[in-house]
Amino acid sequence: MKYYKQDAIKELYSDVVRIEHNKETDVFTAFDVDANEVSINMSDVNAKATELENNEVDLKASAKSKLIAGEPLTEAEADTLII
Repeated sequence: MKYYKQDAIKELYSDVVRIEHNKETDVFTAFDVDANEVSINMSDVNAKATELENNEVDLKASAKSKLIAGEPLTEAEADTLII
């Protein structure tokens, strides 16, 4: 299972080095290198997570069509199949 929200937080907040996720409440808490809590906007995180997921779906579809056609894959396309 891919963790799009964690990836989105890392992309949106470059100072975040650790993310905690409370699965019961679905609350994410992010921390910087000094263990200070970093304020995150979950609306932005959710939008970015959706974007990341859609990009991966698009890459997988592109990779599948290229494999069927016998065409070479880009590194990103290959990564979606392996990772």
